[in-house]
Amino acid sequence: MRIMEPESRPQALIRQLLTVWEGAVKQTHLFLSAEEIEKIKQYVPQALRVVPHLVVLENRDGVPVAFMGIEERNLEMLFVAPEQRGQGWGKSLIEYGVERYGIETVGVNEQNPQARGFYEHLGFVVYERKNHDEQGNPYPILYMRRSSAAESGWETGIAQE
Repeated sequence: MRIMEPESRPQALIRQLLTVWEGAVKQTHLFLSAEEIEKIKQYVPQALRVVPHLVVLENRDGVPVAFMGIEERNLEMLFVAPEQRGQGWGKSLIEYGVERYGIETVGVNEQNPQARGFYEHLGFVVYERKNHDEQGNPYPILYMRRSSAAESGWETGIAQE
């Protein structure tokens, strides 16, 4: 596996990333109907083109199997192909993003408990909740922050023993 940051974003790459996105969403966003996924899918190529930092994990054949997008210090997107989940690729991408871009925050669908658990495992804690996503849809978003305070537990008001 190889982490790379494409200098350009040709249509072929966008199509490959869209395939990863769709597979990941169908596996993890169980609260979305097939129609809702198709509707959101229309906006994904544009998001992939404009996100300031696009980081792609490729397999040995140069095929993308995971990717993330970062804007400022916020993780805008992270998706791992279903057949690649559980192998540490998401964690590797996050570590790369923290080291290279200082990732501090991420927004997670509240109805995706696997994602919340993943980010909590990596030291993120919820600091805000909104009832709707950025498009105004009724999907609550948990805003999470990574910090040394998160590791100590005092930011959440829960002392660790």
